[in-house]
Amino acid sequence: MYMILVIFLLIPPLYFFAVWPRTSRKEQMRRYEHTLFAHRGYHCISRGIPENSLSAFRAAVKKGYGIELDVHLTRDRRLAVFHDDDLLRVCGSKESIEDLTYEELGRYRLSGTKEHIPLFTDVLSLVNGQVPLLIEMKIPSSATDICSVLCETLKSYRGPFLVQSFNTMGIRWFKLHAPDVLRGQLSDNLTKKKSREPWLLRFMVRFLLTNFLGRPDFISYKLADLPNLSVSALRSLAHTPVAVWTLRTEAALAEGIRCYDMQIFEKQNENY
Repeated sequence: MYMILVIFLLIPPLYFFAVWPRTSRKEQMRRYEHTLFAHRGYHCISRGIPENSLSAFRAAVKKGYGIELDVHLTRDRRLAVFHDDDLLRVCGSKESIEDLTYEELGRYRLSGTKEHIPLFTDVLSLVNGQVPLLIEMKIPSSATDICSVLCETLKSYRGPFLVQSFNTMGIRWFKLHAPDVLRGQLSDNLTKKKSREPWLLRFMVRFLLTNFLGRPDFISYKLADLPNLSVSALRSLAHTPVAVWTLRTEAALAEGIRCYDMQIFEKQNENY
């Protein structure tokens, strides 16, 4: 009975140790409050503007929206802006970004347009600090080489940016090696999906129980999978900023604006 009581009493402090974020950068995070981030740029394929393309980023800048984008590390250690783990959906090939050089990626076009997969450095040159960037690191394996390449690339960039990832070890890399960079933990209801990752790990990330490894400054969570116990606890007790995604309807956007701090959205068929 005594051991059961001890375990029961230890659960709350262990839980809060696990999920607690970094709270020392609240002033820096404040500049991103109420920021609307165009998801993979302000894209609209019916108008010939594919996701994660220079034209989509140019449209977002023109509208004054922040930009959410994704980066992969190519085989020759260059940062390519692309979302999926392979090229099938967007480019019609089963090859993965990590297995190809950037020169090899140059053979492909985005969603049947003339647009090619951009280099992250080209996006930085285009945006040039005009709007905030929300950069998702794609880390499909245990290797975190992308983190050092991304960090080095951003050293000379003078615009506002945040980094985020589902892979907590990427967030931990920035905690250890670039603590001044604002970092966020991405998550959703990971346990309802089929995945090569262990169920327990997906459960822990779903409920932010790996935060002790990366101590994120903000949480980025799928709106459809909220409320979530840990997200609610951090918002109410630590006042942790929360970005919500992906808002594709007027109702979702209104809820995101009303209830959360940053909104990652898409709009369809607007006048570009």
